[in-house]
Amino acid sequence: MGPRGRERRVGTIQNTNDSSSLSKCSLAARGYVRDPFASLLVSGAPRRAPLIHRGYYVRARAVRHCVRSFLEHVPADGGAPLRQILSLGAGSDSLYFRLKAAGRLAQAAVWEVDFPEVAERKAAKIRSVPELAAVAGPALSAADLGSGPNSWLHFASEDYRLLGSDLRDLAALGYALEASGLDVGAPTLLLAEAVLSYLDSSSAAALVAWAASRFTDALFVLYEQMGPHDPFGQVMLRHFERLNSPLHGLASFPDVAAQRRRFREAGWGACSAVDMNEFYRGFVPAQERRRVETLEPFDEFEEWHLKCSHYFILAASSAGGLAQTLLRPSVEAFPRVEPGPPAGVLFARVLGELEGGALKRFGHASALLGPNVVLSTGGFGEQEGRHTRMSQCHVLLKQPGSRWSASLGGAAGARWDGRLFHTMTPFSEARALVLGGRLSPVTPALGMYWLCWPSAEGNGADPPTGTISEVGPEAEFPSPRWRHSAAKVFCERQEYLFVYGGRNGKDPVLGDWHFLHMDTMTWVSLPVEGPEPDARHSHSACSWKGGALIAGGLNVSEEPLGSVHFLKSVSNGFCWEKLEVQPPITPRYSHTAHLFDGKLLLVGGVWIHSSSVPGVTVIDLTTRLSFEYHIDTTGVPWPLMLHNHTSILLQEEQQLLLLGGGGNCFSFGTHFNPHPVTLDITLLRPRQ
Repeated sequence: MGPRGRERRVGTIQNTNDSSSLSKCSLAARGYVRDPFASLLVSGAPRRAPLIHRGYYVRARAVRHCVRSFLEHVPADGGAPLRQILSLGAGSDSLYFRLKAAGRLAQAAVWEVDFPEVAERKAAKIRSVPELAAVAGPALSAADLGSGPNSWLHFASEDYRLLGSDLRDLAALGYALEASGLDVGAPTLLLAEAVLSYLDSSSAAALVAWAASRFTDALFVLYEQMGPHDPFGQVMLRHFERLNSPLHGLASFPDVAAQRRRFREAGWGACSAVDMNEFYRGFVPAQERRRVETLEPFDEFEEWHLKCSHYFILAASSAGGLAQTLLRPSVEAFPRVEPGPPAGVLFARVLGELEGGALKRFGHASALLGPNVVLSTGGFGEQEGRHTRMSQCHVLLKQPGSRWSASLGGAAGARWDGRLFHTMTPFSEARALVLGGRLSPVTPALGMYWLCWPSAEGNGADPPTGTISEVGPEAEFPSPRWRHSAAKVFCERQEYLFVYGGRNGKDPVLGDWHFLHMDTMTWVSLPVEGPEPDARHSHSACSWKGGALIAGGLNVSEEPLGSVHFLKSVSNGFCWEKLEVQPPITPRYSHTAHLFDGKLLLVGGVWIHSSSVPGVTVIDLTTRLSFEYHIDTTGVPWPLMLHNHTSILLQEEQQLLLLGGGGNCFSFGTHFNPHPVTLDITLLRPRQ
């Protein structure tokens, strides 16, 4: 690499370091972790989003767990060798200062390595900030360490060395470490937080093998990205490519199993690794999780779980021991529930060449009005060149010859309030009821709307126009919420809208239900017996046999559910019944659901108990057997994110129409599925 190339690379790495350091500052400022030193090592203190805070919290917690376990496992008595921590690509991290201030560096020392420019900037901070200088103690010179003049030692004290060295030059790195006093025979923790993926594959492999052969009693802890092939992984890869800092090696080591194999084949004696969903559930106590989950308003569960499934923490040791137990929870708090082998493949296709407005949004609601009009409202999306809560309705109109056209615009009458995570239920071929939703993570959307599209009853030749009006105060929903479900049910020949679950600004999850009498538009109480389901939100509901099927969702512990419950219509009310499905389905949420030919279809969603990508789960409601179907996405733009989407069952065409979907993918940018997509489900209907 020439001087200019190296300069660009250093600048890119420095920008990545700065962004990460600022996120850690914001994390500490909001009370997720205690770190009085983070803000002293960088300039500026922007407030990050709650999703960023959660991501950095679980990272900090995982690293803390490994570092503390190492220090507690290795004895610190006077006759034992010095315990060493070697932080590779340390950047502006405050680990040394936190350990020293907490009294955890008795008979221990810390070495940090990064590019010389990065190391010098950190050294200047330590010298100029009194609080940092006081913790580090009196500075030592190269001569004090028994070394001659050099360019790699940027700061040294009794228990701290800050070195400037390129991790790709292992000869120079080894010399600098040993010349600064590191003992390759002493117990050593090597820490690499999001470092190896920025090295080219050969350099990363060489570093892992070098560490295995050079240290006789070592523990290597790695926090890094994985999962490059699924939709979230593709968004992640493209983000780092745009930053001119591509992630290397993920294709060769896409999951934790491959990472374990990578280290064992490089000469490490034992290795364990878990993704961050498993770490969060298995190693962070429930009380601490509850504290973190209530620090800030939060409603980005899909992106939180997906981010955690694309990062892992790994521990490898030179001779077994600590690495075998370090990432093994005391109880199995996170059992894997892998879906069965695919029973078939369903093919996805873009819905033709649409004229008119694009449907780039998520958290919206959609309804089929008559045979020709699909109406979508609300959500968060792309409108007039910016990302915002959507105020315009999206209309898909089926034209003669099975062609579709699209239009985007408002509706006459009342002003749409920009809600998302609401429900929209057709009451006729020209009218739908909008209920619930939110305006912010703490503010529910109040009031209910009628959306009327009279032209839906026509021949579909003209673009439909609609009106929006508020439902009168006599029908005001008594319990505002979002991420709930609404399904039509029958009791004693009367039709009701059954509203179940969800969450609001006060309750993280709701387990209650309400009945709206559809003729009189009044809320009524009806008898419901049987064992109640766990409270949940982001689940699905389908009308079936006069009752409703409730599937999946997220519970109060923010863990996906795999149960299916039937609100069964009985003589004078309803009765809950749990369906025993075999094999058990992988828990999921943020999916959609439909009844088709006596089967319950669960489409897409998010799950964390499996590393695969959700497709379509089919439950035969007669036999209670479940089957998994893979979605072939080769015919649609990739990535296709099937969460926070909506779907419409087109009975005549035997297709599912998938609309919108996507999310705010951690710090990697926001993704919107660009086109409506059809999914051919003829395979699910037995041939006559």
